Amino acid sequence: MTDGRLGTGAWSARIAYLALAFVLLAAPLLPLNTVPRSYGAPDILLAATAAWAARRPDTLPALVVAGVFLLADFLFHRPPGLYAALVLMMTESLRRRSPRLRRGSFLVEWLTVAVWIAAIGLASYLILALLMIPQAAIRYTLVQTVLTIALYPVVAGVAHVALGLRRPAQGEVDALGHRL
Repeated sequence: MTDGRLGTGAWSARIAYLALAFVLLAAPLLPLNTVPRSYGAPDILLAATAAWAARRPDTLPALVVAGVFLLADFLFHRPPGLYAALVLMMTESLRRRSPRLRRGSFLVEWLTVAVWIAAIGLASYLILALLMIPQAAIRYTLVQTVLTIALYPVVAGVAHVALGLRRPAQGEVDALGHRL
């Protein structure tokens, strides 16, 4: 999928991300189980976006991330734009750090993403509490954050195997000679 060619690979990767995002947005909305859970489910879309931003930031435009998470804010009845802005800050930070993440091990990538996922959960909770917006208890946010961090290696592995989403090799270039 991401074969390094600027035209075909980049657009197919963007389309694949959008398709994955829409599936991950639609799945929680299906009325498969009407009994409320006693725990916060992991945010698989956040983990997939973090994996995409850490591994192939050249195929993940900021407008796409902002649009997907703004749509998620509307669908999941969150304050519009708060979660989208926090995720956009994460993806742009991972985009800047991707050359260093490429040189490091998977553990470095996982820890970097874990810090960002924890920061997003904490910042979102604190901002909503400061604005006195009703929200779930903090234990649900903590459980969701921990489960999302624990699920990240699985999401990154599935993205690597199923979608071919891998970190570019050191010095790898696209068809036009631009460094990846």
